[in-house]
Amino acid sequence: MTTAWVFPGQGSQAVGMGREVYERYASARAVFDEADTVLGFPLSRLCFEGPDDELTLTENAQPALLTTSTALLAAVREQAGSEADLQPMYLAGHSLGEYSALVASGALEFGDALRLVRRRGELMAETPQGTMAAIMGLDEETLRAVCADASVAGPVVVATENSPAQYGISGSIAGVERALALAKQHGAKRAVRLHVSVALHSPLMESAARRFAREVAAIRRITPPRWPVIANATAEPLTDSDAIRAELIEQVTAPVRWIDGVRRMVADGVTRFVEIGHGHVLSGLIKRIAPGRELIGVNTVAAIEGWIARERQG
Repeated sequence: MTTAWVFPGQGSQAVGMGREVYERYASARAVFDEADTVLGFPLSRLCFEGPDDELTLTENAQPALLTTSTALLAAVREQAGSEADLQPMYLAGHSLGEYSALVASGALEFGDALRLVRRRGELMAETPQGTMAAIMGLDEETLRAVCADASVAGPVVVATENSPAQYGISGSIAGVERALALAKQHGAKRAVRLHVSVALHSPLMESAARRFAREVAAIRRITPPRWPVIANATAEPLTDSDAIRAELIEQVTAPVRWIDGVRRMVADGVTRFVEIGHGHVLSGLIKRIAPGRELIGVNTVAAIEGWIARERQG
């Protein structure tokens, strides 16, 4: 087993995602139908038809992405007919994508994960106003120094370690704006504020994390994953239910250690990454972190059929 399955997070959503597999595969239809029932509103219609401004809302984007990734994997399994050839070494997800990985591993029931991410998004949306920004072309050490200097204007931290050339920062509006100016002065190739009004993966999420802990505690069934899931907060494998519960709470405020997570998987022998979800964001990041690894995107019917055909050929 030298394959890892990876699942994208918030920011990958787009109107129309999931419609093709919904129309082609009964198993994917069942996933979207379950989501509509659990949430009590037509999430499927929001994914397929928008409007974009509603889909982009944190409390909608998170369950929408989880549902789309889960539906795509259900379609993969339906196309394969058997899981004999679908045995990953590791699973991992970027931020929100970690929930998709946990569902795929069998650790979380889809309905429970759906309720959690909906509530996670609601709690995040209720936190004090903040923002995030993308920084490209600046090394991590320099960026951390920039954030420390900018924090005189307001708290700001490195929030997502995406690739050696791309990081995300998060915090107060004043702190992020100051960090953007300093990053440009230090030679960043690009430093741009993102269209979000919450400071994800930062200390500003502490109140949300405390409230979210009660939601996680209320989930009765979290089991050891069938395959280990690499945690965002530690870049280490999650192999038992207590560790999973702790991770779901910690990752609300902790940075996403995607670089270290990918490197851990590669060090353990992963040579192929299969991205299951809308878009190709993670494939682009992995290409920069671990050049030369095989990258497969699974987000269309043709991609699903092609992947399974290759698996059957060995």
